[in-house]
Amino acid sequence: MRTDLAGSTALVTGATSGIGRATAVRLAALGAHVVVSGRDQERGDAVVAAIRHDGGRADFVATDLRDDASVVHLADRATELGGGHVDVLVNSAGVFPFGATTDFTPKDLDETFVVNVKAPYLLVASLAPAMAARGHGAIVNVTTMVAEFGMSGAGLYGASKAALVLLTKSWAAEFGPSGVRVNAVSPGPTRTEGTVGMGDGLDALAAGGPAGRPAQPDEIAAAITFLATDEASFVHGAVLPADGGRVAV
Repeated sequence: MRTDLAGSTALVTGATSGIGRATAVRLAALGAHVVVSGRDQERGDAVVAAIRHDGGRADFVATDLRDDASVVHLADRATELGGGHVDVLVNSAGVFPFGATTDFTPKDLDETFVVNVKAPYLLVASLAPAMAARGHGAIVNVTTMVAEFGMSGAGLYGASKAALVLLTKSWAAEFGPSGVRVNAVSPGPTRTEGTVGMGDGLDALAAGGPAGRPAQPDEIAAAITFLATDEASFVHGAVLPADGGRVAV
């Protein structure tokens, strides 16, 4: 059974920091040509440079997931850079607003669902049919533990990711018979550049699980990478909790 990704192309959104960056590095280490996507050119170039320094292959494509044309361009450019194919898609990018329902404006609502739901939808619509035509492919969506239970202040974020959970299962049913595996990873509290502002709140949130601590990005990336490889060849439509055991309590 193949466990490496030599000869494959992997597109990772949100790959300039945090979980996405760790995932891009891991996929490159397995031999994939990684298309790194994000909004910041400098950070994207830094990820590409790090991967190439370690002997991997990577390219950066600047993308604004809030813009439909930019998302479609990303799919087209990744296919071009991959020599005509994208074999692995990791939808890692996301926005995570926390606050009371009355704190958010209609614009906040729209932007959250555009980035967390619409952009992955457009990428899957653009790339999964070609995967299916070739008879193989893997798609991994990054959700969140708060898509699985109610938490005060996490309604908007959790609802957007709950939509992605349902899409994961629907896409698995739609594309799985053609050889495309679609799964998700549901992280718990994770120390990333994006969660720095949470301060002690991140530790407090993590304390509710058996692990009793936040994850490091590479711990989540390990779960994503598993689902992207043939090690998970019989896994379809699953949501893998990487939440320090919060699912158990």
